[in-house]
Amino acid sequence: MTMRRMLRDNALGLFFLLLFLLALGGQAVAGYFRQVEEMAEHGRAAVDFLSFVVSPDFVVDVAENWQSEFLQFSLFIGATVWLVQRGSPESKKPGDEGLESDADQLVGEHAPADAPSWAKADGWRRTVYGNSLLIVMGSVFVLSWLIQSLGGSIVAGEEAVMHGMPAPTWLEYVASADFWNRTLQNWQSEFLAVGTMVAFSIYLRQRGSAESKPVGAPHRVSAVESE
Repeated sequence: MTMRRMLRDNALGLFFLLLFLLALGGQAVAGYFRQVEEMAEHGRAAVDFLSFVVSPDFVVDVAENWQSEFLQFSLFIGATVWLVQRGSPESKKPGDEGLESDADQLVGEHAPADAPSWAKADGWRRTVYGNSLLIVMGSVFVLSWLIQSLGGSIVAGEEAVMHGMPAPTWLEYVASADFWNRTLQNWQSEFLAVGTMVAFSIYLRQRGSAESKPVGAPHRVSAVESE
């Protein structure tokens, strides 16, 4: 495989990987200079850039965004198994709710020769592989939520000590209004984004996009079947 073909075949993933790295790097730089300004205002020496990147302050900000994004996709993946929205290309057709048959899912005896080996297997391997996307997305959500809560409790403890107050325990921080205010701010925006994408895609089109129905497809059509 030539380099040009490799880039073409993986362009979408590489595009978003590049955007992610640029945004994460920009966040790190901007966050560092913000902290330098805050330290100067309080007459304190700023930490170096590497120390800031591994600090609870930066880790909390990153994990806070990650957990909301992976929660969004975990819920969407799970919900679209059982729930439908007529007319949306983000949904199966009404009547197709559920896990579908082995023939529809090309598993077991219905698996083609080049199917993943675990799709051909029986028992727990097929079950795990058949739910692997939701398992991984959900696990990343739980892990990033845990990192956010642990890092946030450290930051809250440092701020409490600076004001002469006792540092909260992890459980106290997780139960605090501050934690859930920050958390739910992110969650509600993710739910809004998914909901509007599902609804807008019923009536609006983007020619050539895999996330849109063909421009001339009727509004009521949820998915265009190959004939």
